Amino acid sequence: MVEALQVQVLDFPTDAPEADGTLAWDSTTMVLVQARSQAVTGLGWTYGAPATARVIAGQLHDIVVGRPAFDVPAANEAMSRAMRNAGRPGLIAGAVSAIDIALWDLKARLLDLPLIDLLGAAHHDVPVYGSGGFTTYTDRRLAEQLAGWADQGIDRFKIKIGESRGTRERRDLDRVEQARQVVGDDAELYVDANGAYTRKQAVRVGRALAGPGVGWFEEPVSSDDLTGLAHVRDAVTADVAAGEYGYDLPYFARMAPSVDCLQADATRCGGITVWLRAAALAQAHGLQLSGHCAPHVHAHPAAATANLRHLEWFHDHVRIEDLLFDGALDPDGGSVSPGRSGEPGLGLTVRSEVAQRFRVHA
Repeated sequence: MVEALQVQVLDFPTDAPEADGTLAWDSTTMVLVQARSQAVTGLGWTYGAPATARVIAGQLHDIVVGRPAFDVPAANEAMSRAMRNAGRPGLIAGAVSAIDIALWDLKARLLDLPLIDLLGAAHHDVPVYGSGGFTTYTDRRLAEQLAGWADQGIDRFKIKIGESRGTRERRDLDRVEQARQVVGDDAELYVDANGAYTRKQAVRVGRALAGPGVGWFEEPVSSDDLTGLAHVRDAVTADVAAGEYGYDLPYFARMAPSVDCLQADATRCGGITVWLRAAALAQAHGLQLSGHCAPHVHAHPAAATANLRHLEWFHDHVRIEDLLFDGALDPDGGSVSPGRSGEPGLGLTVRSEVAQRFRVHA
């Protein structure tokens, strides 16, 4: 039985000003959930507004506490049904996701199994790609970050383009050329416009990206513009990807016909429960699935996914998770191997002194 559910908000300043095509930020907020049963604690989290914690404590706590700890899909369904009139997409989906992740971690810990052993492995190694390359970076900072990933043996790299809502095309393309020079001709190079471009602009930029050999064009237009995504996909050589803002399974069903690769984020879509369902949906459409951000949430379910493409090794979240948790994974060689340590669940332990240092009031 789930005996207790606790939540805290942690806010981590960035190590430099950061921006993409449509947003700028100087801190990243984690909402951390701990679910307890029989003196065992499971961890889950999402990245989002502090108000997410109030949803967990005020609206979801009593739905989860008292339920059988092993019945994670039942708890997920109960939470989703209870939030019908509150509006499940967005902030509430993040709250449901954080609890779901904590419940999966708790179940695996109660069984004294790494989560991958509970889910069942489809792969033992999960390929990752270095992700950052923010539009606010200087050329020197961008080169240093790319070189740092290369030094770890990572050979897939993603940078942000679409600067200032798509108004600096020339600089976007110059930065891509710079990235190619840094990572070399044999590395995979990806870009993410975060929905900054118009349809025709995205096609124009996408065709120019063929020169430096960009193979992944993420959110060339708004992910809400499914017709536009399909239009760009059919007009460019790079694979078009989207899906990180999927808050429920029907979202992925609508998007699948418009992309070359589906993305999903377990900290937003409904947790590991729904992430695995999104993977099955993608496979039914002949697509691979890529894990978006929060790499230590995704590593175990990614290893359990037959149609996995890769996992985003996102600079902000890697920095936070490495700082906050003992047991963080090592991407040396360009992949991670969840469960190899033999530690149960996600294999992570909170460093209480770090949590205390960055804790804020919700």
